Formats: sequence, C-alpha cells, structure tokens
Amino acid sequence: MSSIANILVVLAVVVLVVQRQMRVQRLDTERRFWLLPLILGALALRDPQLVDHQHTALSAGLLAAGLVAVLAMGTIWGWTVRVWRASDGSVLVKGTRATVAAWCGMIAVRIGLYAVGAALHVHQAGSSLMLGMALLLLVRSLVVNWRARSLEPSRPAAALH
Repeated sequence: MSSIANILVVLAVVVLVVQRQMRVQRLDTERRFWLLPLILGALALRDPQLVDHQHTALSAGLLAAGLVAVLAMGTIWGWTVRVWRASDGSVLVKGTRATVAAWCGMIAVRIGLYAVGAALHVHQAGSSLMLGMALLLLVRSLVVNWRARSLEPSRPAAALH
C-alpha cells in the first residue's frame, strides 16, 4: 500500500475508534478484539519500506521509540475509559475527557517522532503509523477487557433485598 493509503486507513480507523469510544457501549469480552489490530499489523509488516534502508539504525530506533510510546499510550488510554457493570449484568464502557487527552497526547508524540525523523532525513513510511495503531488498539483492548473481567459480578436484584 502507498503511504497516502496507509495514512488514510489510519485516519479512518482513528475517526471510527474515537467516535465509538465517546458513546456508551456494551463490552463483549468474548469478541475478537484482536482482529482489527491483527489485520492492521499484518498490512503494516508487509511493507518493505517500514524501515528506511538508507538509515537502518535511525529508522529502526524511531520505529521502536514509536512502538514503545504507543504501548504506554495504549495502556493509559485503556485506563481512561470508564468501565462499569449495568443492572442487567452487562459491562458498559465509555471514553472520558481523559480519553480525548490521551489521544491528543499520542498524536503529539507521533508528530514529535515524525519531526525528529524528518530532521534526521529518515524516510518514515505510513505503515509505521498503521503498525502503531495496531499496537495501540490491541493494548487498549487488553487493558479494558482485563478491567472488565476484574469487575465484581452483579447480583440479581432479588438477592439485594
């Protein structure tokens, strides 16, 4: 895929994910939350230009720094989401203002890494953004699902009386 196509895919995923995060949603802990990250990651890893072969060490270092940053931000993002159990026993989730702040922080970090790469004349493929998005979504989902599983099970209303 071309860099423009990769960036468009990442932007579409960001818009979809942020829009969905800011609404109350029922969390299905049994669904395959890893599927979209797996697809995005596979598409990114297929790109032979993921690492700039003229600046291999710098490019790999920037890629690794970006992945470490998204690992941290995905964890933070997962903790900013409100998770609670509804009266019917289902688990509900909703993004908060902190979730938006986490997204803004991640975008700022990515812009900063891109600026460093540009200053060092390192070509940065759009697939590195896609790989970062895959890791971000996977880590966030793992954190939210772990938090949901650690919620106290709801008791039927009759048992409360």
